[in-house]
Amino acid sequence: VQGAHSPSTSVQSQMRIGKASREAGVNVQTLRYYERRGLLPKTNRLASGYREYDQGTVALVRFIKKAQELGFTLNEIGELIALRANRSRSDEDVRRVAMKKIEGMDRRIRQLTAMKNELAALVERCSSTRCRDDCVIIDAFDDANADCRSPIVQGDHHASL
Repeated sequence: VQGAHSPSTSVQSQMRIGKASREAGVNVQTLRYYERRGLLPKTNRLASGYREYDQGTVALVRFIKKAQELGFTLNEIGELIALRANRSRSDEDVRRVAMKKIEGMDRRIRQLTAMKNELAALVERCSSTRCRDDCVIIDAFDDANADCRSPIVQGDHHASL
């Protein structure tokens, strides 16, 4: 990943993985995983084999965590990191990535709302004795009780989740 490290990084600012992970607020395995995924640049290694990280890497990990908190996937974050490294062309591209994420969130909210409404309807019908067994909610998921289902449960709208 370009732009993550400054060429003028001094030796004093180098730190081992434990300190870097603490400063970034993640565990050691997370740093290693991000490095394997290509989100972090390959680190320098000491003769002993220990990885060395700098403040640029810590800042990049914090960037990744903040993007994750807003719902971005690691693949999307990889795209954002590339745009972060090339700020001269990134404003419109970052906006496009963010708008695409918002559209996905809106779609997910609609799906969750439909699921919530269906479950609420089942809870309302819980006292009904229309179904063969005691629990309308369980019956609605059971193939033997297809007549207990509303159209939402009968469809496969959950397949895209």
